[in-house]
Amino acid sequence: MKVGLVCFHTFSQPGGVKKHVLGLYNEYKKRGIKVKIIVPRRSKEENYGKDVILLGTSLPLTFSGSQSDLDINFNPLAIGEVLKKEKFDVLHFHNFGFPSIFQILRKSKALNILTFHGNIRGSKFLKYFPVLLEGIKEIVKWKVDGVIGVASFNLDIFKDLKRPKIVIPNGIDLKEFNPQVKKIKKFLDGKINILFLGRIEERKGLAYLLRACKILEKKVKNFRLIVVGEGPLKADLKNWAIKNNLQNVAFEEKTVVRDASSYFNTCDIYCTPAIFGESFGIVILEGMACGKPVVAFDNEGYKELLTGKRGGILVKNRSYKELANVLEKLIKSKKLRKKIGERALKEVKEYSWEKVADRVLDFYDLCRKEKEKIKFF
Repeated sequence: MKVGLVCFHTFSQPGGVKKHVLGLYNEYKKRGIKVKIIVPRRSKEENYGKDVILLGTSLPLTFSGSQSDLDINFNPLAIGEVLKKEKFDVLHFHNFGFPSIFQILRKSKALNILTFHGNIRGSKFLKYFPVLLEGIKEIVKWKVDGVIGVASFNLDIFKDLKRPKIVIPNGIDLKEFNPQVKKIKKFLDGKINILFLGRIEERKGLAYLLRACKILEKKVKNFRLIVVGEGPLKADLKNWAIKNNLQNVAFEEKTVVRDASSYFNTCDIYCTPAIFGESFGIVILEGMACGKPVVAFDNEGYKELLTGKRGGILVKNRSYKELANVLEKLIKSKKLRKKIGERALKEVKEYSWEKVADRVLDFYDLCRKEKEKIKFF
């Protein structure tokens, strides 16, 4: 079997879908499955090796404080050439890149699988352009053989689809993220470190965490917020912290962002205050895998992941006062941090790439059998 993992998000930027695709790719390679990644090009300088095929163009699209991609193949003939050469048995699409997905599906003779990572309910873009939802449903009905949602609500728009559907969560590489990864020395000075790691844009909610820190500084002194990430609001929020005289906030530079596992192991508490648009939250798994208590706003995606689990704490969305209260309790109690972190280590094992890949491969088999039944009748 040969699999093509089609990602509609640029590889030139960090992102959850990119992590998911690379995680699945690495697990397939371990098992001896032939696999390549297809991804659109953002710049001429991109080169990710022989197993990553650059096909089409990714144009940056910013809407309502969040950045995404507009994908198009300006040379449609190149699609046919790639598919003819590679002879994929399965094309596994990740998210829905317009109009590129339509262009590729037109040429595809493979089993076509779609993993839907997007939170339709939380998408401001689709609220303004609901006609796109109908377009997505029609294209899936036309030529997609099975749909995976990383959360149950990802499948809401496909409830009438008479094809196999399943919920399979994101995975985590437990060799990359674990408590044994080396810590960052400059932050090991006895302070309780709270980590924010993510894109600094509206939906990631750093502004609320900074407000919570302003409250915390009046109550506790032995903590530090470490901010790791880039984005359009970084300069503004950095200035806000300075104007409000926050003494315990450290903004890291771009050159160190890639050392994510070291930051997770350096922190005592991981906080992800995203306010909307989250389908799952790979960063939550990364924090849990390093044995850290996770604190998150109860947006729809995080709620589905953490409800019923004891390795994380959900806080009312956008309530920076409640967030400050929860963080204060964790800062003051080493015993509580340890208890929640140990529980996180146990719970995260269910999301290992080995287990996730097993489920995805089983789904391929199911979809192939269902497709053969349709052909037979």
